[in-house]
Formats: sequence, C-alpha cells, structure tokens
Amino acid sequence: MKIQNRGIYHIYNRGNNQQTIFFSDENYLYFLKKCSHYIKSCSDILAWCLMPNHFHFLINVTEESLKPAKSGGIIMPAITNGFRLLQSSYAKGVNKQLNRSGNLFQQKTKAKLTNEAKDYSITAFHYIHQNPVSAHLANTPEEWSYSSYKDYAGLRNGTLCNKQKAGELLNLNEIDLYNETMRKIETGLLKNIL
Repeated sequence: MKIQNRGIYHIYNRGNNQQTIFFSDENYLYFLKKCSHYIKSCSDILAWCLMPNHFHFLINVTEESLKPAKSGGIIMPAITNGFRLLQSSYAKGVNKQLNRSGNLFQQKTKAKLTNEAKDYSITAFHYIHQNPVSAHLANTPEEWSYSSYKDYAGLRNGTLCNKQKAGELLNLNEIDLYNETMRKIETGLLKNIL
C-alpha cells in the first residue's frame, strides 16, 4: 500500500483468492475493534464497509498518518503500518479460531487517492455504502449492519467514523443522504476510485 501524501484515500482489500474473511458476527466486531485501535488512532475514518470477502475504508490521511513507523528494518507511514497490523492481527485471530493457516488477505492492500478531482471523494463515500446493496446482501444500505451508513443516517451512534470531519471534507448533505447514496455511479467515476 503506497501512501505518501495527505488527502482522502479509498483503501480496500479482499480475501486471498477472493475467499471469505468474515465468518461470523463476532469476526466483524473483532475486526472493527482492531480498526479502532490501529486505524482510528492515526487517521480520520470517514466511511467504512465490511463485506463477507472484502473491506472498504475512506480515510483522511493527515500528518499524524504519515509519521514514520518502523517494522523490523522497514520504515513506513503510520497508516500503512496500521493497516498491516490490522490485517495480520485479525488473520492470526481468525486462523486460530478456525484452526487454519496461511494468508487470509491478498498481499497488496489498495490505496487510491480520491481528492485529485472534485467528485471522487464523495463518489467513493457513496460507493462504499452502496456495496451491500450492489452485492445483493441488503435491499437498502441501512439493512447492512457492517458499514458506517447507519451512523450517518442517525440509526446508530457509532464512534469509528469522524462524522464531523467527513461533513467538512465531503460537504455531505444529510437530508438527501439516502437518495445520493442510491444514485447510480457513472462508470468513469468508478474507474477513478478503484
């Protein structure tokens, strides 16, 4: 994962060979607890969604996120190290729970800078919340428990996202949130956030 500059990034990864990474409700909650520890501690999480075989985050990378962190003999930004630790510690726990071994996640976590053009960041925000509906796991975004949509819709009081920062950076329209989230995203815009 290559992050060198401040900005808003769409960060995502999936299971190795597209395999399942979340096997139970407890797994989702365990992953979110680790997100709070490893990711929220060094960045602003603007949106997130956990799917059975992948995850998405919209992250505001700050100076704190870019502070050097050392892992073995390698120095990397704190946010990169945070995602490395998140995935490795989660995989160790799940492997132990399921009595399995090997890689759970694909080796390369993707990080796409979205604020290079005006609409990319807000498009990524809505894309992340559309994911469960697009995958036919829910009929509406609020039906899926493992995303930040319920927090933005006022249906849950989650603390993982920095909703105030998201409002400032993305110019969110809370009144039209549902309609904007459900609006079809143009193919050209999708290419720029993935």
